[in-house]
Amino acid sequence: MDNFLEIINDLQDVFSTVGVSSDTLNLPQIVVVGSQSTGKSSVLESIVRQDFLPRGTGIVTRRPLIIQLTQDITVETPKASFLHEPDVWHTDFDEVSNEIIRNTDQVCGKNKGISSDPITIKVVAANMPTLTLVDLPGITKLPVGDQPKDIEEQTSNLIKTYIENPHSIILAISPGNNDIANSESLKLAKTVDPNGDRTIAVITKVDLMERTKENLDVLQGKTLPAKLGIIGV
Repeated sequence: MDNFLEIINDLQDVFSTVGVSSDTLNLPQIVVVGSQSTGKSSVLESIVRQDFLPRGTGIVTRRPLIIQLTQDITVETPKASFLHEPDVWHTDFDEVSNEIIRNTDQVCGKNKGISSDPITIKVVAANMPTLTLVDLPGITKLPVGDQPKDIEEQTSNLIKTYIENPHSIILAISPGNNDIANSESLKLAKTVDPNGDRTIAVITKVDLMERTKENLDVLQGKTLPAKLGIIGV
């Protein structure tokens, strides 16, 4: 399985280099979807086991972030490199965060607009699984500041291009302190995966959930179309 995933990662690199999006060719990957301030970054960082994602207000992730994780038990210190700088390895993950910001601003400008051009990061460590994650811009309802007026349509369309891939697993992030029935990530997931056959629902902030029968039914998988599981964090 690890060899298979390494081949997938190599294919993603080739497609990105020649300007072909990997979602166009339906490669297997885990696609992370969520609105702003849902705890999406924290979930991702718990999988990678490193703090490396930029933080801030508004849309912080403004380009697809393809994160290729590789387990290597011989590596003592986790390290990361970017496809656009393949020979540069970072062991300081603050540098990784700064490079994501720098490269995003270079392509998107600083007006909080988004781009479909992905950033690819390879992370190698001994204590994490080998898999590919895709972090996407948070679902945005209203433009803020200099954001384009159709920012909601742009983010939704970008997300759909990845989750429409029938080989992708959708990791739908929803905050437990909001009405799960109105979760934007689950609504989007349902448009392409109506039966939840390839959806995992991650409920964040479960400590803030009201103790109701409806919420208990959610956590027990009785009401959500998420056949790959429901995880409370």
